[in-house]
Amino acid sequence: MDTMAEQLGWIWPLIINAGKALLVLIGGWVAAGMIARVVRNRVMAQPQIDDTVGIFMANLIRYAILLMVLIAVLNIFGVEATSLVAVLGAASLAIGLALQGTLSHVAAGFMLVIFRPYKLGHFVDIGGSSGTVKAINLFFTELATPQNEQVIVPNGQAWGSVIVNFSYHPTRRADLVFGIDYADDIDKAMEIILRLARADGRVLDNPEPWVRVTNLGTSSVDLTARLWAKSDDFWEMQFDVTKAVKEAFDAEGVSIPYPHTVEIQKEVQA
Repeated sequence: MDTMAEQLGWIWPLIINAGKALLVLIGGWVAAGMIARVVRNRVMAQPQIDDTVGIFMANLIRYAILLMVLIAVLNIFGVEATSLVAVLGAASLAIGLALQGTLSHVAAGFMLVIFRPYKLGHFVDIGGSSGTVKAINLFFTELATPQNEQVIVPNGQAWGSVIVNFSYHPTRRADLVFGIDYADDIDKAMEIILRLARADGRVLDNPEPWVRVTNLGTSSVDLTARLWAKSDDFWEMQFDVTKAVKEAFDAEGVSIPYPHTVEIQKEVQA
């Protein structure tokens, strides 16, 4: 019995170390989340610092704390930090090759935060994926489409793609096209569009609203209205002006044509 107890004596230190490691892991995980939240809230409370920076810094601190927790756990099992650094140094090339994709996303994340081609809340198109920026962390950017679908764009792909930021400038231009019949009064239709555009308080006076004949189609004369509005008012202004023009055209006798099909029959002489 004594011999068996001596043979199994190594289990108890292992169990004790495993318990300590579990406590360190749980405590470190909770502490990392709490510290990250405090940092995020403190940074985001500063009006001169963009929210994007606060969230990115919080994620960076959280992962740094988790890395220190991992080193502490290895120390509990007898792996010295200096030995760990030596091993990582010797294997740095292999690790770098294995994680080059992940590391490139982290590097791209830093570039996105430093140069800030987009921020939280901006509506962007990144390599063909459009949506509102919900989060920027170490590895990816999260977008929400207008249909509220989640889109995850790896930071490396985002940094290497063409980025169209629809929210960057405070104002945007809308090009609204209205087709009228060839028999209608062009000047009258243009006057109606301009009158309604200027009556909408969201349409800016500078640059001045602009209406021109831009195309002679197969069944319509196309009038294009170029209207400027604040980015926040852009979509609602377009919807309301389009509706108002349609109603005004109906009330004032300006027709909106639709494609016609003409059938020609030729009589065959006997």
